[in-house]
Amino acid sequence: MNKDAISSAAHEAHIVAKALPYLRRYAGATIVVKYGGHAMDGTLANEFGRDIALLKQVGINPVVVHGGGPQINAMLKRLDIKSEFIDGLRVTDEAMVEVVEMVLAGSVNKQVAGLINKAGALAVGISGKDGGLIRARKLQRKGQESDAELDLGFVGEPAFIDTRVIHALTGAGLIPVIAPVGMGEDGETYNINADTVAGAIAGALNAQRLLMLTDVPGVLSKDKKLLTDLSMARVHELIADGTISGGMIPKVETCMEAVTLGVKGATIIDGTVPHALLLELFTEGGIGTMIHK
Repeated sequence: MNKDAISSAAHEAHIVAKALPYLRRYAGATIVVKYGGHAMDGTLANEFGRDIALLKQVGINPVVVHGGGPQINAMLKRLDIKSEFIDGLRVTDEAMVEVVEMVLAGSVNKQVAGLINKAGALAVGISGKDGGLIRARKLQRKGQESDAELDLGFVGEPAFIDTRVIHALTGAGLIPVIAPVGMGEDGETYNINADTVAGAIAGALNAQRLLMLTDVPGVLSKDKKLLTDLSMARVHELIADGTISGGMIPKVETCMEAVTLGVKGATIIDGTVPHALLLELFTEGGIGTMIHK
């Protein structure tokens, strides 16, 4: 074992030792983790796999939903397929959705499952099309400049989550790793935002926690301090006064939707922090912004 592996193992053991008082709180709990494409390389990726494996080993049921935006962009570039955007949203035609499914449900899905398997747990990579997990519908979105409906092609949103395949896997001691593509009524494939899928699955599972790994610390105040604990009413106030803006708005909206569906707490955390999952669950106050009722 090399020095880096020894150092990482020692750090994980230290976290677990400090976490013992918190383990009872999450014993048998379902934790849904959204894992973004920006943290899927190098040391952080291996640490993520070990952390998910550790959650399973201590009696928690993790369910992973992953993205893969950078990997999709890289493949589109290799295939010389140009992206068209409307109001900042990528139009996904039939050719592009085939690439999206190939990347998300193929290489990225198996990479994430492999990280967990390498760490000693048993993960199974599936997509939202497997077992009818995600029944999708076409995303309806109005333009920023007008009230006209945008046609984004095969971009969808969850219409229904059938949790049977997840329960079958977790009941057998396996960790589901889910690619965010779903199937429409006529069998068409839809690309769905991974944050949205994670929130919908967390709600359908009545998960205790939803952890959204991002590349920012969480929700920041106007003076750039981390806001660690927010009620949904407070989130609405912060959106109204402009404290929460831009790309953070859909993330907090996903968290609020999950909480509305029954999730006890939804947290936005910085996935580039080593062992972010363990620090959030097993330290006092965590390291991100938790949204609750």
